[in-house]
Amino acid sequence: MPWRMSYSRKALVSMAVGLVMALGPSLASAQETFKLGIVTFLSGPAAESFGVPAQKAGQFMIAQLNSGAIPRPYDRPGFGGLKIEPVFIDENGGATKQVQELRNLYQRDNVDAVVGYIGSGDCLAVAPVAEELKKLLVLMDCGTPRIFEEASYDYVFRTASHATMDNVALVRYMKAHSIKMETLSAINQDYAWGQDSRADFLAAAAQLYPNVALQADVLPKFGAGQYGTEISALVGAGSDVVYSSLWGGDLQAFILQSTPRGLAKHSQIVLSAADHVLPPLGDKMPDGIILGARGAYGLMSPNTPLNNWFFKGFETSTGGYPIQAAYRITQSLLGLKTAIEKAMADNDGKKPTAEQIAAALKGSQWESPGGLIRMTLGNGHQATQPIAISRTKYDAEKKRVELVDIENFAADCVNPPPGLKAIDWIKAGFAGAKCN
Repeated sequence: MPWRMSYSRKALVSMAVGLVMALGPSLASAQETFKLGIVTFLSGPAAESFGVPAQKAGQFMIAQLNSGAIPRPYDRPGFGGLKIEPVFIDENGGATKQVQELRNLYQRDNVDAVVGYIGSGDCLAVAPVAEELKKLLVLMDCGTPRIFEEASYDYVFRTASHATMDNVALVRYMKAHSIKMETLSAINQDYAWGQDSRADFLAAAAQLYPNVALQADVLPKFGAGQYGTEISALVGAGSDVVYSSLWGGDLQAFILQSTPRGLAKHSQIVLSAADHVLPPLGDKMPDGIILGARGAYGLMSPNTPLNNWFFKGFETSTGGYPIQAAYRITQSLLGLKTAIEKAMADNDGKKPTAEQIAAALKGSQWESPGGLIRMTLGNGHQATQPIAISRTKYDAEKKRVELVDIENFAADCVNPPPGLKAIDWIKAGFAGAKCN
């Protein structure tokens, strides 16, 4: 009898091993994790209106992903059964610090991939490092077109449109709504994002308003905070339009300082990336400001099942509606999930390598709460997407700024085609643009 019992145990062990081998990668995958570095501003002037909402959206989405609670086709738990384990890092501190933090994420924390970065200077600094280390990096925001126009990468992706879309859409909106712009002034931050946004807006304006004259043109440093001198120049110029790509705490400070001096009463203010400051500013934001959100986001987002689920879920979870940063990190996570699950399907269900995920993400497309994301530029590494532009109007009953006169623009109307640098495409009269 003891011998027979021993035999039975051996048989059971053998059967168990056979079962594991038969289930193979699917069982192993369910027990593995996918360690994900997430970089966003958790301190400093960009945190309140931008970085922290991105963090909250990341936390909300990862919880929903891990529990399989997202509507189809995203309802498989985690990343193809891999539980997502996030590691959040503060983006504040400058590009040199971010380069070291990125190395730490890959080499010390052993993350499988990194999603993040809002500042254009940070993106330009970290992208070559990820490529050097042959590690997957998904840039979720940063607007400068230079990343894939001046370099080619195998391991680096950006899952959102660059800033050209914002500025072309703004000028198209102004023209469609008969905004007078014989004279123009501008205020932009003196680094990649501000410089490139300014160049794109001025070039687009020259196409649709060929006789426009540039007057005051000021470039304060990022994080300046005090804009008395610049506002004096803008008010003194008295231009028909004042354009700005200021964002985060800088934009909040500019609005709070310029409104008492009457800038919005004498000039039409147009802002390329401003929906994220509406909740903190509230009734301090003047009515009639023309603004974009760097996509069809927040109060300009589409009425789709996926967006309705996301909007309501985020609002319930955090107490506020989702703005640009929340949408940007969400579409990065959904794009990464789509690529990982495709790579796993092509790899017998095994956890994919960085190279396999990169191959699946390259040239892909997926639905997001803000619309369809297509990796059409940068040899399949740079996304394009639709965008919406609108005007501000404070609603005293709701106690929040509402957005009115919303107009949507298709991705192919406001993004350059493959093979053309953004500024060259604008100067060529938006060659090949497909607008309704």
